[in-house]
Amino acid sequence: MKQFSEALNWMAGIIWGPWLLVIIVGTGIYFTIGTRFLQLRKFPFMVRETLGKAMQKESEIKGEGTLTPRQAVSTALASTIGVGNIVGTTTALVMGGPGAIFWMWASAFFGMCTKYAEIVLSIHFREKKKDGNFVGGPAWYMKKGLKSPFLAAVFIICLSLACIGGNMVQSNAISESVGEFFGLKPITVGLILFILVGIVSIGGVKMLGKLTEVLVPFMAGIYIVGGIIVVLVNFKELPQAVSSIFVGAFSSTSLGGGLAGFAVMEAIRYGVARGLYSNEAGQGTAPIAHATAKTDHPARQGMWGVMEVFVSTFVVCTITALAVMTSGVLSPDSSPAVLASLAFGTVFPVFKYVVGISLILFAFSTIIALNYYGETLSGYIVGEKWGKMYRYLFLPFTFIGAVGGLQLVWGIVDVLIGIAVIPNLLAILLLSPIVFRLTNQFFNGQATINHKN
Repeated sequence: MKQFSEALNWMAGIIWGPWLLVIIVGTGIYFTIGTRFLQLRKFPFMVRETLGKAMQKESEIKGEGTLTPRQAVSTALASTIGVGNIVGTTTALVMGGPGAIFWMWASAFFGMCTKYAEIVLSIHFREKKKDGNFVGGPAWYMKKGLKSPFLAAVFIICLSLACIGGNMVQSNAISESVGEFFGLKPITVGLILFILVGIVSIGGVKMLGKLTEVLVPFMAGIYIVGGIIVVLVNFKELPQAVSSIFVGAFSSTSLGGGLAGFAVMEAIRYGVARGLYSNEAGQGTAPIAHATAKTDHPARQGMWGVMEVFVSTFVVCTITALAVMTSGVLSPDSSPAVLASLAFGTVFPVFKYVVGISLILFAFSTIIALNYYGETLSGYIVGEKWGKMYRYLFLPFTFIGAVGGLQLVWGIVDVLIGIAVIPNLLAILLLSPIVFRLTNQFFNGQATINHKN
């Protein structure tokens, strides 16, 4: 077992090496140039069309779809805003130093256009099922756009299995948090999760949309407000914290010191990698949720993807980083898993529960989103009826993750997601002319639906 674990870690290291990080960021740069820096040029317009219309009634939304745009983006954010925004950010700080946050921002900036492209293609190539619900995502644009069922199959198999592994990781995080803060035993937490996740999954995508549009803003709001209070209390330390982010991004000084240039490479490595982990741009998961959105044009829903990356990385991750840095709890020997709790606890001891509750809600919302992604992907291969059997395979692992260890899971998940990312990036690059054409069409005032049902 030990040798198998070591082999997985070695394979994950190869897959997630510098070459893949360069390709992922390079893809974002390509789409940023191709859309003429859409995330900058049209950012005020995007804010008005997304967050500005977040409370728009369903009857006022034009076009076809299963979920409202707000419900679709909430479902996507349910998997995007998660443990990665807290523990992932603190890991980047400890391993890469404050400069890692700069590179996290850089990867997210270009990742905005990567996710935009994924969503545009998912809407364009989505399908309408017999029951009237819409489905789509990378597998659909690989098959219909590239005419490559093989790439679609590789993506589906790897990502649907990775969803099960991710489920175990998240349920374990919930079990540890609930055990630490409320004293419940893992088996009790596992049974509660089993029941709650089962109820949501039986309700289908519409129940998922209704739950996440309430849960996601609530959980993000709790964490963001708590983090802002921590930063304001330690406001005198803010200029130094911001300065260290920019200085550390290009200097050879890290938390633990080191050789000249090595610290910069570590800052880039952990900043980019954890940034991608926090916003999922290029992984192909969020487009599965966005493909269900009610919209009159692919580019209109694509704007929600840009805002999704903005909220996930530029808001939540930044607040995590600044709260940790201004509170004075950061050190080379810090444990990333507890840094945020320590930072929040420096203001008021009870504030550590804000992090604990946020982690629980983040992880739970991620589980139910992963369940939907896996079921949708499975249905693509074996049909909708048999695809629903995925939820019955998924649920036991929710319980297993809560009560068991995770020695091999992280390695398996990293390998599977890494393999799935490759065909997805290849697909969106080859289909980029469609993305650029639809973008020009939309912003030139020709916003009429034109997807391949």
